[in-house]
Amino acid sequence: MSFFGRNRAPRGTRRSPTPGNGRSQPPSPGASLSPSSPFFNNDAGGEQKPLYLCSPFVNSALVKGNFKTIVVLPKYVDVMEWVAVNVYDFFTNLNEFYGVLAECCTQHSCPTMSVGPNLNYPWQQTSGRFIHMTAPQYIDTVMSSIQIMIDDENVFPTNNNHEFQRTFPGISRHIYRQLLRIFAHIYHAHFHQILHLRAEPHFNSLFAHFLAFGQEFDLLELKEIKGEPGQVVGVGLLWEKWRELGTLEK
Repeated sequence: MSFFGRNRAPRGTRRSPTPGNGRSQPPSPGASLSPSSPFFNNDAGGEQKPLYLCSPFVNSALVKGNFKTIVVLPKYVDVMEWVAVNVYDFFTNLNEFYGVLAECCTQHSCPTMSVGPNLNYPWQQTSGRFIHMTAPQYIDTVMSSIQIMIDDENVFPTNNNHEFQRTFPGISRHIYRQLLRIFAHIYHAHFHQILHLRAEPHFNSLFAHFLAFGQEFDLLELKEIKGEPGQVVGVGLLWEKWRELGTLEK
């Protein structure tokens, strides 16, 4: 549901809604896991598929059940404030995760902003011109631009005397689209490193929360999650799997 037409409520104190800590599960017996590859070798069919789609990693999370329950607008909470605090929280947590992985994401290991086997994102300049960047360059540009917006009192007001602008929903969608691309790159290129850190429950929970919130408040389009024919976004398959498992709403 879009938050364009929702009723406004008195603004309150911002609090982070991100869940707390948890433990990861060990790999299933017989798993053929390569520490230097983002793929899992399926012994039954010999087919290779992303590690994040394989058991037990696809089920690893801090929160059990449907994430819909933690994204709905709380009673008496202003919808703009709820979207703002969640967008800020997703940005902050994703930035911390990427900071841990930054030494693995270099211009040599990630020469393009890859999010799937056949899909790389270029950066669009303010002039409208598209340029190709390495993944670390792209991510740094995105995070820096979002930080500027978050620090702008006119865009993300923190004072009760300042109201959210009518452009805020569009800005939120733009931020969400860019954060989705960073999530997608980490899953595609660095999930095996997430596993080495035993952080997959935390990262899966953050991403599932991100998707559920985006779906609830109309911040993401389906084509952004799944991609186009021949240019599939890798995490689109994860989104489908979590819908099958009941983690996300169908």
